[in-house]
Amino acid sequence: MAAIGAQVKRADTGDALARARQRAALLPDLLVEARRILNTVNTGWHGRRKSGVGETFWQFRPYAQGEAISRIDWRRSARDDRTYIRDQEWEAAHTVWLWADPSPSMLYKSEQAHVSKESRALVLVLALDELLSRSGERIGFPGVADPISARNGAERLATLLAHTTNLPAKPDLSRVRRFSDVVLVSDFLEPVEDTLALLQQLVQAGARAHLIEVYDPAEEDFPYKRRTEFVDPETGASLTFGRAEDYADDYRRLFYARREVLSDFCRRIGWSYTTNRTDRLASDALVSVHMNMTANIGYEGNGA
Repeated sequence: MAAIGAQVKRADTGDALARARQRAALLPDLLVEARRILNTVNTGWHGRRKSGVGETFWQFRPYAQGEAISRIDWRRSARDDRTYIRDQEWEAAHTVWLWADPSPSMLYKSEQAHVSKESRALVLVLALDELLSRSGERIGFPGVADPISARNGAERLATLLAHTTNLPAKPDLSRVRRFSDVVLVSDFLEPVEDTLALLQQLVQAGARAHLIEVYDPAEEDFPYKRRTEFVDPETGASLTFGRAEDYADDYRRLFYARREVLSDFCRRIGWSYTTNRTDRLASDALVSVHMNMTANIGYEGNGA
């Protein structure tokens, strides 16, 4: 286990090739974990299909007064005393962009956590890819994978991530179009103004975002006492306190204030903000995000 305040061992941040090899070694296990988590929550789930114009059969349902008689399936209706409508599946492919933060702060793992934030973020992205691919969605990862509909979406994405030498520090959102969904998985510890500026790009594009904040228990509980040195994983800058516990209340106030600003922004425009602590189940976040994605709100001009 890593000591409180330490990072999981990693390659030098300047050595992109070594970092890519390290990620490649990790991804097969994360793909297995993503599928295991998905299988525990997938029972009874349905895709995001809806009734509409198309050639693919979706379901039979009881006829409602006022509907077009031409849509009645007389063969199915003849089997019992009810009249049934034959629904076709809406075939307009939906685009979902997934992104996991690759920044150094995501490598943090305290002794209370089960996994690093990076591992949890990748598991969530792969599990969502697997789930949405089964529903026929077009899945992309900014800077790594163009949107494509494929039954083996998670495996394809894991392979691409394993062979990408230098992941972009920020997602390139220039290709996001109206009515797309964007899932951003990060610790969101950068200045809140930078995150809001990124989200404004999605507002202007008419897309909808789902933020998943992955955080370590030590980052929330602040268990530090006595003389403690804090090191910024992004810059290497350090700060030492003689009595760290004296700063616990101020730290927690700032920690929750940052989250409240971001979650309030999302809530006001119909987006979702989900938190997932790394000593708790990843499936909790997966279920929450999937439910939010099925809601038809949060796009520009549609509940925004």
